[in-house]
Amino acid sequence: MVQTQLEAAREGTITEAMAHVADRENRDPEFVRQQVADGQAVIPANAYHEALDPMIIGREFATKVNANIGNSETTGDPETELEKLHTAVHYGADTVMDLGTGSDLDEIRETHIDHSPVPIGTVPLYEAVKQAGSPEEITTELLLEIIEKQAKQGVDYMTIHAGILAEHLPLTDGRTTGIVSRGGSIMATWMETHGEQNPLFQIYDEICEIFADHDVTFSLGDSLRPGCLADACDEAQYAELDTLGELTRRAWDRGVQVMVEGPGHVPMNKVAENVERQQEVCDGAPFYVLGPLVTDVAPGYDHITSAIGAAMAAQAGAAMLCYVTPKEHLGLPDENDVRDGLAAYRIAAHAGDVGSGHPGARDWDDALSSARYAFDWREQFRLALDPDRAREYHDQTLPEDNYKDARFCSMCGVEFCSMRIDQDARDRADGEMDRLESGIDLESSPAAEVNRPPVGTHESAMLPSDETWTDRSVEEAGDD
Repeated sequence: MVQTQLEAAREGTITEAMAHVADRENRDPEFVRQQVADGQAVIPANAYHEALDPMIIGREFATKVNANIGNSETTGDPETELEKLHTAVHYGADTVMDLGTGSDLDEIRETHIDHSPVPIGTVPLYEAVKQAGSPEEITTELLLEIIEKQAKQGVDYMTIHAGILAEHLPLTDGRTTGIVSRGGSIMATWMETHGEQNPLFQIYDEICEIFADHDVTFSLGDSLRPGCLADACDEAQYAELDTLGELTRRAWDRGVQVMVEGPGHVPMNKVAENVERQQEVCDGAPFYVLGPLVTDVAPGYDHITSAIGAAMAAQAGAAMLCYVTPKEHLGLPDENDVRDGLAAYRIAAHAGDVGSGHPGARDWDDALSSARYAFDWREQFRLALDPDRAREYHDQTLPEDNYKDARFCSMCGVEFCSMRIDQDARDRADGEMDRLESGIDLESSPAAEVNRPPVGTHESAMLPSDETWTDRSVEEAGDD
């Protein structure tokens, strides 16, 4: 019988995974154990995921970023999906959710688990619909069968849409966009058809038993999250949240780790309120938010509209951010969309950590600023969140090696570079301004690894050896 991280923590045991994440986060192992024991943090680590490099999700630790990947009925094969996994890990995803709804789901999932150094999440309800043929044909037996199968395959956390209840459905009638969660719409259809309560709610205790047997972490789905600003913070959303709080405590009683999913589309002035309410209702369980998007007017740029809300949510205490790509609402993302989405969300997570005062988080910023003032272009590239992109943009106008030592870039040119002018003024013997001496030692920073370069910090030894992947340029990746 597997002992969950929560059960071990409650017994006072510091597991190997706890010790590992304590090192990654630069925190005391006993602090990690206590946070897990109290349900304030989770370590998604299925006993069958042998390639896993454990990580921790909780508001007292560096904000994490999840990347969604997955195929559909019209696109995506096992090789393509593995490449998406590569892209996500390379550009700094802390976890990856496989939301595939197409073919070869078992093969793709098993391949991900075999090779992924980051936790893998799934939504088993999607596979249930695919097997049943329609939402109406789903049975509790099928749900339990699929959940247990995925747990045995090594899935680290699963989104379970158990919080949407029959009595919540009338509360959505006045909404602008109705029920926008895939899982929520599936469960609502089932309840409307059968006139019964949510089957995932009915078998919740059995799901807890399966999760406890494999140490799978709950990601309690927000089936009634708002799909537009007009629906944010309405009665339906908050009614489901109250149920999620009850489900959190029921899972804890059975030794199962829990995080809770959140919105969605939320205006800026309501973002902190959402985080604070979830923390109160769910007794501090880690909050895992999608965005939130703070405006609805920018299709094609929703990695930006959502990263704004994500940064605010991280500062307010959200523990993990689910990235949004430029293709959100428009289509299935490709590798370059994954890259852009992860860049936006790594920025949001880091900015949130700086704003909330996580230990050493700003040291990275200070180190890059020092390199910028010193015109140390190579160090700027090395410290950049996306080194390849920074170097590429610089070299579009000044590609030669001699410009890597130049005291200007193409924006201001030689004569109008403010930092060069400032340095020259400080270097004059009769100047009234002191010379600036700077330098940040990132090696001694108390920052967690995800708040120090490079962003892809997970042990990736289990990833397939693929020179064409590790060496190729971004342009080449986009051509595949």
